[in-house]
Amino acid sequence: MFDSAPRLSYGAVAVRGIRLRDAKALEQELMINRPWLERWEATLPGSRPSGHFDTKSSIRSLLEADRDGTGLAFAIEVDGEFAGQLNVANISGGALASSTLGYWIARRFAGRGATTIAVAMVADHLLFTRGLHRVEICIRPENLASLRVVEKLGFRYEGCRRRYIHIDGDWRDHLCFALVRDELPQPILARYLEGQVPKFDRSVYPMEVGGDPRADRNG
Repeated sequence: MFDSAPRLSYGAVAVRGIRLRDAKALEQELMINRPWLERWEATLPGSRPSGHFDTKSSIRSLLEADRDGTGLAFAIEVDGEFAGQLNVANISGGALASSTLGYWIARRFAGRGATTIAVAMVADHLLFTRGLHRVEICIRPENLASLRVVEKLGFRYEGCRRRYIHIDGDWRDHLCFALVRDELPQPILARYLEGQVPKFDRSVYPMEVGGDPRADRNG
């Protein structure tokens, strides 16, 4: 069983466990940033993003996954302000010892490296503190901002999952990235801050990547 999401910080950036009292701030950010985030929202087949957010129910579901050990739900803060979310899902132990990670950040905080630092801190926590073997992130090829996060942190490209998740009204391809503990000589954040991450070669992608980088959000 995993403990609740801890508070982690570096400089102006912090992540902490999300709480029910964050519902109002979360709803406000989702509404303000709707044009920025809508393209990357998960949808049910046959539907499109509705623009309505039951943030209390969403947070309750995340906290339930936290309690049963299958997820961790973080709020991202920049200079003490609620700035976005970072969620860890599909946590498994035993022979798999793996997890998946997703995130978004409000537009006014984009371009400041906050998402990159938040992802690095949480991935380090999962691999070095919690003892997981693998962390995975899947991203739409159009989401350049999110691709830059994994590229800057040295996540290894593992392949394309065709029509993988229903996003913004249709099944979308996703590029898959991962890191395993064995391949890291030092924590991810330290490697990034010290400039030790190998330069990423986008020629490994099986398709042209690009589009409108409107959000530091993976799909």
